[in-house]
Amino acid sequence: MAGSRVKNKIAIVTGAGSGIGRACAIALAREGCQVALIGRRKERLEETAHEIGDSALVLAADASKKDEIARVVDDTIARFGGLNVLLNNAGVLHVGTVEQITDEQWDETFNVNVRGPWLFSRAVLPAMRKAGGGSIINMASVLGINGSRNRAAYASSKGALVLLTKSMAVDHGREHIRVNAICPSFVETELTAAFIRKAPDPSVVRSERIAVHPLGRLGEPEDIAGLALYLASDESSWVTGAAFPVDGGYLAV
Repeated sequence: MAGSRVKNKIAIVTGAGSGIGRACAIALAREGCQVALIGRRKERLEETAHEIGDSALVLAADASKKDEIARVVDDTIARFGGLNVLLNNAGVLHVGTVEQITDEQWDETFNVNVRGPWLFSRAVLPAMRKAGGGSIINMASVLGINGSRNRAAYASSKGALVLLTKSMAVDHGREHIRVNAICPSFVETELTAAFIRKAPDPSVVRSERIAVHPLGRLGEPEDIAGLALYLASDESSWVTGAAFPVDGGYLAV
């Protein structure tokens, strides 16, 4: 059933072809938002668009490359007439300690998880000023708040994203541009499924991951989409600079 919580708003969602990005894009569209779906795999974006309907704009692009980001912003504004919401969701995960992570893995992690959101946020600011304000939502992680074993690059990148969020919130609050971060724990996505699948004993790893969450289950993408919808809407008009754990109680343990 269609709603109106973000009616007349226009959003860009990166990493919209699967997992959390897909769920967020669908949730926004169902509440009246016009959505541009961004990702590298066009066929996956088209699957998300099929769920939304003809109103969705599919733009295959690399969300960490400046020229492609500029094209996405221009095409979105040309199609919908403005821009109110940016959801920086695209991300990568490489597992390992500082000794195990390769130079290339470290660089890719920070290029996608930090540089990409910085470049995209910078690119949308003029349009948000013109609109009289906006909401930038960064998909961080509980590991951007607490560290974890074998996540040296990933946790560092998400910690940087949390502080980028807070710094931008301070810089742009007077322009009515709000910037917040969502910090999920272990959510059932293709990214996390691949991590479990590569383990020597996937069933043991899965059980261990469930055990550290007091609610007794792993997250679903839809668990994250509800908060993204709130932060995109005017319901959160006095919320900025926050990093929200959505983690099944993980950080409470």
